[in-house]
Amino acid sequence: MKALVAKIAAAAVVLFARAITAVRAIWPEEGLPSRPCVYFANHSSHGDFVLVWAVLPPRLRHLARPVAGAEYWLKSKLSAFIGRDVFNAVLIERERENRTQDPIELMTTAIDDGSSLILFPEGTRNQTDARLLPFKSGIFHLVAARPDVELVPVWINNLNRVMPKGEIVPIPLICTVTFGNPLRITPNEGKDAFLERIQAALLALSPKPLGSGE
Repeated sequence: MKALVAKIAAAAVVLFARAITAVRAIWPEEGLPSRPCVYFANHSSHGDFVLVWAVLPPRLRHLARPVAGAEYWLKSKLSAFIGRDVFNAVLIERERENRTQDPIELMTTAIDDGSSLILFPEGTRNQTDARLLPFKSGIFHLVAARPDVELVPVWINNLNRVMPKGEIVPIPLICTVTFGNPLRITPNEGKDAFLERIQAALLALSPKPLGSGE
């Protein structure tokens, strides 16, 4: 019964997200990922992973597990049900002193089990005027542990305007989720060079600023 309720709730989330945002996925010329991967995206709203998850075709959505903060999703029975059962999230304890499990181990276990991950390398929502915050090192340690995994950059556009800070009711706007070509860590690539390269790949998918002349 619980599994059935979770399945119905997941379908409702997809329909709601698409209705509010009229979201459109833009895929690269190479097309859809052919195997489990790590989707990494910009982060400006609580609804970011929902939008990425909702635009994936069912066969890919079934494999995709968002990586999210355990403190947020386990604060009530309802949110725990949504996080664990509806989204099948990989729940990470963000506060180091309270951790009972290694976040990298949790993520590599999910990958080894055949799941894709949805990650936000900025680590927190970007509420600044910068297009991206500096990336945290977690994604580097993840791919260093699993160097064969493909990384797919994903740019989410307009969702921060659909759910502006302090608003409860979404504002209907058209959103796009743009997927880039997959990347991999290269042999002997250092952390700083890797983070700079994947950040550039993500920024390359973002809309050009007005007046940029590009």
